[in-house]
Amino acid sequence: MADIVESREVSALLSELTTPAGRADPYGHYTRLRELGAFVRADDGTLIVTRFAECAAVARDHKLGKMPVELLAHAGLADWADHPALYGYFTSLLGINPPDHTRLRRLVSSSFTARRVQALRPATERMIDELIDEMDGAADFVAAFAFPLPCNVISELLGIPPADRAQFQHLVQDWSAVLDDITPEVLSKANPAAKAVREYLAALAAERRRRPREDLMSALVGHEEAGDRLTEDELLTMAGLLFAAGFETTTNLLANGLVALLEHPEQRPDLVADPASAVQELLRYDSPVQNIDRTALEPTTVAGVTFEPGDRIVAYTGSANRDARRFPDPDRLDLRRGDNTSLSFGGGMHYCLGAPMAKLEAEIAFPRLFERRPGLGLAAGAQRRDSLTIRGFDVLPVVTQ
Repeated sequence: MADIVESREVSALLSELTTPAGRADPYGHYTRLRELGAFVRADDGTLIVTRFAECAAVARDHKLGKMPVELLAHAGLADWADHPALYGYFTSLLGINPPDHTRLRRLVSSSFTARRVQALRPATERMIDELIDEMDGAADFVAAFAFPLPCNVISELLGIPPADRAQFQHLVQDWSAVLDDITPEVLSKANPAAKAVREYLAALAAERRRRPREDLMSALVGHEEAGDRLTEDELLTMAGLLFAAGFETTTNLLANGLVALLEHPEQRPDLVADPASAVQELLRYDSPVQNIDRTALEPTTVAGVTFEPGDRIVAYTGSANRDARRFPDPDRLDLRRGDNTSLSFGGGMHYCLGAPMAKLEAEIAFPRLFERRPGLGLAAGAQRRDSLTIRGFDVLPVVTQ
């Protein structure tokens, strides 16, 4: 059986990760936690997983899933279904377990294919060039590029007309705030935002039923497999998920990745030589998603640790991606690193559905940014997001000349 470490030092390290300073630079704390053990216990009883092999095993085990909605009352969210912002997450692929998860993922995957994502390449290239054209002089990279790009790409995927797209940037920002914190103040903005997105998508779905096009919304509306199809509620929840959750990874991949590339200018030739491998390394080096949570759905033993139903586990994937047992010299960015597949998109049945799209955008964006703006550089005033789960920037000032 694996040892589970509980100590004052563990408590102190985990506590430090809840502070702005600890969240701004968590990697030294991760290193010490890995040295203490693959499994450490938080003061509230949550089991924290720190190393790559053990995090990967947790992510792959189907007996470890998302917290069942029946347990949300114990977490103080008994009225979750009354909040549009929470309903949209907890009933989506982000929050459900098999067999519902298996069925929905199968139906959506049949329409959200790699071919459909690759077909977005010309439109993505055009959007990237348009955003770069507007970045002239000083700019906030998040507001000017990293946030609008995934918004426009997802809109293109779903078939949302260009004239309607700008409104979604603010709506999604308000809605996705519940991924960081669920408070009355956050919900006061998130609920109306989620409601507005859903109402728009409902109208779009109705239009595509009348006049189908070559877009994902038309595919989802019309797809049927073995006599099964998405209900209206499932359809709108899935389309909303693509908006609200899809931004977090891509926006922060672009911002974190740009900082890493600007801090290591000597590696830009390797970015141009193999953008796909470079993006994989950027994901490993400074992951947009730093941890994934799981709840034991039934008794299981993973990596030598036995779990009982209801046990809560948090896999620190940001720590796993810096584990020297898996990646030699892990704190060094190396765009030539051959074997750099990380846990940044999770794993197992909850592996990020939108990962191919996020990688496509980054693989095109980074080389194009440095080609079109060779004098691109960081400016003063960057503001890191104060979040342990989502690592990125609220503001990232840059100069383009």
